[in-house]
Amino acid sequence: MFLKNIYIISLTAVLCFFSVSSNATVVEIRTSLGDIEVNLFDESTPETVENFLTYVNSGAYANVVIHRSVGGFIIQSGGFEYSSPAVAGEVPLDEIETGPSVINEPVYSNLRATIAMAKVSGLANSATSQWFINLADNSSNLDTQNSGFTVFGQVSDAGMQTVDAIAATSTVNLGGAFTDIPMQNFTSADFSNDVVIEEENLVLISDVVVTDSSVTSAANLNPVVNTLINSDTSGGNVSSSGGGAFLWLSLVALLGFGARLQTRRDQA
Repeated sequence: MFLKNIYIISLTAVLCFFSVSSNATVVEIRTSLGDIEVNLFDESTPETVENFLTYVNSGAYANVVIHRSVGGFIIQSGGFEYSSPAVAGEVPLDEIETGPSVINEPVYSNLRATIAMAKVSGLANSATSQWFINLADNSSNLDTQNSGFTVFGQVSDAGMQTVDAIAATSTVNLGGAFTDIPMQNFTSADFSNDVVIEEENLVLISDVVVTDSSVTSAANLNPVVNTLINSDTSGGNVSSSGGGAFLWLSLVALLGFGARLQTRRDQA
């Protein structure tokens, strides 16, 4: 009976890990099209949240732009800031200074309204400053590709209204990293004719600020666990060894442990 109780308690602990609510620091991404409130998963993806907040607290995200928008897929930011004065024929965007890369933490699934880290193709632990917000259920692709993309927060319903407004903005191909950049009152023809790109043409993030630093601010969140992490596939990339596998291995190990205990008890 004692061994059986150990098995039940251990198995329950693993299953609870799968369904546990994630607590969150709240940040507000302030864009030219509205604000985006995000609850961060401090406890479940601690390295990624700490990395993101380092950029937030240093002011690195002030004046960056949404530099990529792919309909039905993602909007992406965190990598390029607007530089003035703009010059005709040039893209007035400079890469922001980045720190060390962060370890991959693919615990949760890339569903609509989640925020995740972008990274270099083929390098699981290469995320630095760039992040993206999922516009749809991208789990079949992003939960498996490149050892899984780390989801580290959830956008509020009101915030997704702003995200959808950004996604509805027409995109222009400016070349390089800006083949799908959302722009207002600016067309491909304008770019070809060397019309100067002004600040108001871009979807600009004025700042990202912490609005609630309590890690219990979103205890009712129940993000979906990434259960696809063991099958790495190719597909649409979000560029700039997952921990999810450990969860399943732990569950299998506990099940096996319990079976061995039962066998020994039967033999006794």
